[in-house]
Amino acid sequence: MTVAARLQSLGIVLPPVATPAAAYVPFVQTGKLVFISGHIARQNGKAWVGQLGLNMTTEQAKPAARAIAIDLMGTLQAAVGDLQNVRRIVKVLSLVNSAPTYTEQHLVTNGCSELLAEVFGPEVGAHARSAFGVAQLPMGACVEIELIAEVA
Repeated sequence: MTVAARLQSLGIVLPPVATPAAAYVPFVQTGKLVFISGHIARQNGKAWVGQLGLNMTTEQAKPAARAIAIDLMGTLQAAVGDLQNVRRIVKVLSLVNSAPTYTEQHLVTNGCSELLAEVFGPEVGAHARSAFGVAQLPMGACVEIELIAEVA
């Protein structure tokens, strides 16, 4: 099954590339690697606000990380033209807006990682990953994720 067919079967329509909110570009390709800038969680067009361990739970934030995966794939598609050109999701780096005692950043990030594996398949979608707790994110977003992919 192609990536496009998997997305369609999941009812996912990829969004267009968002306009950067500061002095950066949405993606950079060097050689066969594409670096996708960090995307914050958005809900209804606005920052998906919350701080894990303070006013948001792991189960409430996991869908935010999944939503970011969809946005990241939209940007990746704009970068490479066709997601079928992706040879490997190499790395995901996740920043989770966390209270000092919160320790489930890795579980929040699974929302992104699980969808990437489902869409690209286990060989292409499996990736290295880091998940960090941070004191705050732009606009109070609960999660920000960036991605590195290898392309044909």
